Amino acid sequence: MPVTNAPTTISLQCIRCQNSYPADEVRYLCDCGGLLDVWHDLEALRPQVSRGLFDGRLSGAPGPRVAPTVNSGVWRYREIILPATVGNIVSRPEGNTPLYEHPRLSKWVGSACLFLKHEGENPTGSFKDRGMTVGVTQAKLMDARAVACASTGNTSASLAAYAALAGIPALIFIPAGKIAAGKLAQALAYGAHTFQIQGDFDDAMQLVRQVSNEMGIYLLNSLNPFRLEGQKSIVFEILQGFHWQPPDWIVLPAGNLGNTAAFGKALYEAQQLGLVDRIPRIAAVQAKGASPFYQSYQNNFAQRTTVKAQTVATAIRIGNPVSYERAIRTLGWTNGLVTAVSDEEIMDAKAMIDGVGIGCEPASAASVAGIRQLIANGVIKPEETVIGILTGNLLKDPTATVDYHTGAWPDAQFANRPVQVAAEIEAVREMLAQRL
Repeated sequence: MPVTNAPTTISLQCIRCQNSYPADEVRYLCDCGGLLDVWHDLEALRPQVSRGLFDGRLSGAPGPRVAPTVNSGVWRYREIILPATVGNIVSRPEGNTPLYEHPRLSKWVGSACLFLKHEGENPTGSFKDRGMTVGVTQAKLMDARAVACASTGNTSASLAAYAALAGIPALIFIPAGKIAAGKLAQALAYGAHTFQIQGDFDDAMQLVRQVSNEMGIYLLNSLNPFRLEGQKSIVFEILQGFHWQPPDWIVLPAGNLGNTAAFGKALYEAQQLGLVDRIPRIAAVQAKGASPFYQSYQNNFAQRTTVKAQTVATAIRIGNPVSYERAIRTLGWTNGLVTAVSDEEIMDAKAMIDGVGIGCEPASAASVAGIRQLIANGVIKPEETVIGILTGNLLKDPTATVDYHTGAWPDAQFANRPVQVAAEIEAVREMLAQRL
């Protein structure tokens, strides 16, 4: 595969042995088997980046050639993500997602200062667009013949969209029958070559890694370190939105652990570059039926646990997370922790989020369920500022929502069941009188 000269300020570095490789070399693992980071020359960057630089880009007037660096919440921070030239950037644009707060939701959770960062309001409806704009831009720089991923849904939707935008063929491996229809529809609509694997996500991941290595296809799962660089921008946006005064906690759903890894790296770099004076704590929340990282955390990572994942939260239904080592590092950098919540807790939290007009897919609600649990257990103090990450849009998995509200969840606390009414005005009047 032809490559271009990568910026000299970045390299690929093993998190295990610190061995380095050129940034324009196609590799996902070190020779020792360790995961790789895109590593920035922070000494060289210190005089180049500042709060003022990034704040100034918020008010810049977009033009035909600079729009991605002004309008994108990823490329605004390009010096500490991927210093690509504007003409090579593949952007829709993405990012600049809102922070929501609502008193009814805060009261239910038990927090006096709760904000929800809604990544479901990215172009394809999930946080994956932040990583994919960087991953597909890198693929374009390297003249990739095709890009590929294994996916439970959101990654495939995002990869398909950005690959179509760039004019690069997309290959998607999904677990048959275990992907929400709203996500599969996007992959098909954007023209990706979609392969339904008779197995789970981990089976699909093993196959896509093998075929990518054998056929020179550029892999864009979170194993790819450039993907995670884009996901760092969620944290940079939070910090900038709080005028570079960090919150006390950032709480996020945890499946393949890409965001957990990216968030820790972003916070470490922000502190090293002088953008913030302190680092908030990270809490990674898994579903109990898909909690290998939580179980490993429980034994202080003395042994790596894998599971056969099963949860209604399909986006985090992963039993052998790729970014395991990177996520452990995040816990060290942030004095972080890991917890797990049940599917019932997830769906009740989702109903509360939906019910105040914000809305999210099931995996997103794991963060709010986790915050509620951690406050109840005295880990998070009610007065501390907490940011919960909503990773995907409500319409990503409508089946789960309908099931909750129509009786498939018999213990659903907040079900909003539709009511059968005769096609007669008196029956309608009587029903409305009972409810208004």
